Amino acid sequence: MNAATQGVTELLQSWARGDRSALDRLVPLVHEELHRLAHRCMRHEQPGHTLQTTALVNEAYLRLVNADNVRWEDRSHFFAISATVMRRIMVDFARARRAKKRDAIRLKVPVDLESLQVAAPRPDADVVALDDALQSLAAFDARG
Repeated sequence: MNAATQGVTELLQSWARGDRSALDRLVPLVHEELHRLAHRCMRHEQPGHTLQTTALVNEAYLRLVNADNVRWEDRSHFFAISATVMRRIMVDFARARRAKKRDAIRLKVPVDLESLQVAAPRPDADVVALDDALQSLAAFDARG
């Protein structure tokens, strides 16, 4: 384990024990990697996606900081949980956007059904479907 990895691990463990100053020292060490994770999460989204990388990092940070009863094992564990949190944020965002669109569609009833056009499925649906499949797999394989 190199010095940087060990430093992150020690800060995570200190933070888990309640040392808030450890969190202040930890954030600059993990910030860049959190941005890389967020960028990887966002790279398959369409241009103009309303959730931006920095917003994803900020939301993940808030969820991680407010997570109770997490026993951080090491740097790898922290980033694995961070990636999972970011995936959950993306799924929640896609579901909310899809629900908003569904509500908008319910309010707009076309008068001329002949002119109704069917849109191709949005990538949001793929994210939600993927999450549903992963949740089913996790339920099937309790080890996951």
